Parts: sequence; C-alpha cells; structure tokens
Amino acid sequence: MADRNHSERRPAIVTRCFALALCVVLATPASAQTTGRMTCADAMALVKRQGAILLDTGNQTFQRFVRDRSFCEITEIADLRFVPTRDNPECPIGYRCREPDYGDWDWQ
Repeated sequence: MADRNHSERRPAIVTRCFALALCVVLATPASAQTTGRMTCADAMALVKRQGAILLDTGNQTFQRFVRDRSFCEITEIADLRFVPTRDNPECPIGYRCREPDYGDWDWQ
C-alpha cells in the first residue's frame, strides 16, 4: 500500500518541477539587450521608442528604464539614469522610477 502512494505522488512532483522550471524560464528576459553592446544614441532611442524597457546593464544586472514620468506609478518620481554603453561610460539613457525620499521634498 505504501508503494502505491509513492507512485501516485511521482507525477505530481514531476508536474510541480516542470511548472517551476517553466516559471524560471519565463521570468528570465531572454531577449534583453545589453547596454554595453549598444551606442549611447541607440540605447537612448530604444528607451524613447519603447517608453519602458528592461535592459541588461552588465553582469546580468537588469534595470527598468522609462522615457518619462508618465511610465511611473502615480506616487513615484523619475530619476535620470546613466549607464555604460559601447561609446560612452556615462550615457544618459532615460529615467528610473522610484518612491521619493524625505530629502526629495522642498521643505522651504
């Protein structure tokens, strides 16, 4: 009887492992472009054209860049971001959305 329970669990375990592997594959941006392989002008144009895009900035570090604040949540602000590209170590590629800190408010 114990052997029967074990064999009934095997398909469930295989199904769960397959589902987990599929989630990992789908969550990894397979076609993410690397900023280090682009020129600064190409990287800036890509962000401008897409509006919001996930890019590899090196060493498989992915960041989301946006064209302007309209791609951020209503409570977020947009910070200008600089990334290394093929021709510019500090290319102003676009913006990063983030929640404002205490120091971001003008208290005067």
